[in-house]
Amino acid sequence: MTSPHDRSSAVADTLTGGPRRGRDRAGAGRGVPLPLLVPALVGLAFLVLPLIALLVRTPWHSLPQQLTSPEVWQALRLSLLCATAATAVSLVLGVPLAWLLARVDFPGRGFLRALVTLPLVLPPVVGGVALLLALGRNGVVGQWLDAWFGVTLPFTTAGVVVAEAFVAMPFLVISVEGTLRAADPRYEEAAATLGASRFTAFRRVTLPLIAPGIAAGAVLAWARALGEFGATITFAGNFPGRTQTMPLAVYLALQSEPEAAIALSLVLLAVSIAVLAGLRDRWMTAS
Repeated sequence: MTSPHDRSSAVADTLTGGPRRGRDRAGAGRGVPLPLLVPALVGLAFLVLPLIALLVRTPWHSLPQQLTSPEVWQALRLSLLCATAATAVSLVLGVPLAWLLARVDFPGRGFLRALVTLPLVLPPVVGGVALLLALGRNGVVGQWLDAWFGVTLPFTTAGVVVAEAFVAMPFLVISVEGTLRAADPRYEEAAATLGASRFTAFRRVTLPLIAPGIAAGAVLAWARALGEFGATITFAGNFPGRTQTMPLAVYLALQSEPEAAIALSLVLLAVSIAVLAGLRDRWMTAS
């Protein structure tokens, strides 16, 4: 026979998940099935081993000399400049697009969302070819830009920004749209009842609410733009000082100077780790 106190303690543990949660976690730790553990460890090794190899094979003795060469700083400066400009373009165009997808109900919204996310799965080289056909000197739109304004985008620094924004903007749009869908629209409705226009409500109410989502999307877009290769080399080429970003410099150095390619790869790895650390509250916290 159990006492009333014992029964009440059991009920409390069940409701709060205290001792039982601890037992469940301990049991889960002891009962990992071997058919799941082995492929999980192989998958972990598959993802981590190349990064370890990069660190092991890094020429640490000549690393300062490699990283201080004019070519490296030229490519790094151009990469940072273009990635930042591409992120700014993504913010100006992507945030309103995300708001449109999240807040406005119109026919074909699902199809439009699919088009927006298409660059995520489109091979970057195909994206570069598409940009050439659209914005090249003889492109659908590019021919008019050249004839009317004298603007030529391919094989220029501006072309690098366009290529990077094309592949990076969907990351920002998805992040901001998800944040908008999670935000309570009643705050905007309350602002409208107080006489605020829809744009004023967006600027004064919605933007502060979704600022963390915008920041996370901007960081993702910036990182994606910094690492862009396929669309950039196809649409903008690989000209040192004008269109040669860090990934392109890695590709070029790998053919003649492997140590320089490893040093440049290490810089991009460090940037990627810094981006992941900046998003730790979103991806690296335990549930």
